[in-house]
Amino acid sequence: MNYFVQTVLEAQIDTEQEIEFTLKKTKFFDQHEDSFNDRQEKAVRHMLDEGNKGFEGVMNARKYVSLTGTSKATATRDLLDGMDCGSHQERQI
Repeated sequence: MNYFVQTVLEAQIDTEQEIEFTLKKTKFFDQHEDSFNDRQEKAVRHMLDEGNKGFEGVMNARKYVSLTGTSKATATRDLLDGMDCGSHQERQI
């Protein structure tokens, strides 16, 4: 009986964390809907699709090129632009 109660409680905690993450993700995209180009949005969505557990590693130019099919120069420019946008947004909060 204890095993089943513990399993249900853990499932409830996991579900609450996923709901909270989904709400934060939605709020993030609402606040930044005009901040990213299509490639940047694809990369951000890819990172956030990992869910509450988080994205493994970091997004670098090599991963960005692989994900978006763009050139390394464009990937670097998009990543730098995304960082500038994030820094600007943080200052506003």
